[in-house]
Amino acid sequence: QVLLVESGGGLVQAGGSLRLSCAASGRTFSSYSMGWFRQAPGKEREFVAGVITNGGSVRYADSVAGRFAISRANAKNSVYLQMNSLKHEDAAVYYCADRVAGALLISWSEYDYWGQGTQVTVSS
Repeated sequence: QVLLVESGGGLVQAGGSLRLSCAASGRTFSSYSMGWFRQAPGKEREFVAGVITNGGSVRYADSVAGRFAISRANAKNSVYLQMNSLKHEDAAVYYCADRVAGALLISWSEYDYWGQGTQVTVSS
């Protein structure tokens, strides 16, 4: 059974930082590209960042480029999202997801398994 579990969300002031983690189990983590998505109330789920199997290539949404950093530790079956300079518009439920090795696609429908999400709230 494939399981993805996010953690690290919480309440942070605008301009602050958070680091999200996603622990994976159930299949060979290093064989899958990983992505972070987010969904705010009333909005569609959107791509935030992605990283290929060996961490050698990453991709970011324009809205977070330069502020967020995705990384992975295959030895720990984990992927991370370092979020800096947080803005009110970054508030959402953040999800990690995986897909078979290949291009870092931005459509959520291209990803296979999803975590339950972790809430990020940004205050004034």
